Amino acid sequence: MKILVVYYSLYGHVHAMAEAVAGGAGEVSGAEVSLRRVPETLPAEVIQKMGAAEAQKSLQTVQVCSVEELAGADAVIFGTPTRFGNMSGQMRQFLDATGGLWANGALVGKVGSVFCSTATQHGGQETTLLTFLPYLLHQGMVIVGLPYAFQGQTRMDEITGGSPYGASTIAAGDGSRMPSENELAAARFQGKHVAEITARLIR
Repeated sequence: MKILVVYYSLYGHVHAMAEAVAGGAGEVSGAEVSLRRVPETLPAEVIQKMGAAEAQKSLQTVQVCSVEELAGADAVIFGTPTRFGNMSGQMRQFLDATGGLWANGALVGKVGSVFCSTATQHGGQETTLLTFLPYLLHQGMVIVGLPYAFQGQTRMDEITGGSPYGASTIAAGDGSRMPSENELAAARFQGKHVAEITARLIR
């Protein structure tokens, strides 16, 4: 059972969530989990001006995903930062290159899931996840979210990400806030849940 975690991260927040998702999926017997990033489209000088150069150095160690890898997976869990309530341009450009997979029905019946990051509590966490779902549906994928069985998304004692549509984290406007333990727990839960559903479908 092959689980592919594909994400874009500029400052490292989504990367941290992706590692937690992969960790959760890896807890399921028989799961082979791979972590991949989508290609960067920003010039190095722009990344430098955005103050993301140091974070990018560590992120470069993750292998870039190829479109063909999606077809070889039994489940794909996508992660993206939010850009104006939607997925990042880097993720969109990667998905736009998967028309051949759509034409061949290569992703039909595979499990798909999404997680994200926003700068603020109401900065588009749910809209980003919800506007990602049409891609999964057009590809014929089976959508899996973050059920309320993960009770951390109902917490009222702290500001936290997470919704039935997927795990999420709040980065703060200056990117200073990394994922909380509750948000990482949501990501691990989602990864494990996706792997468990995938195992059932394969059986």
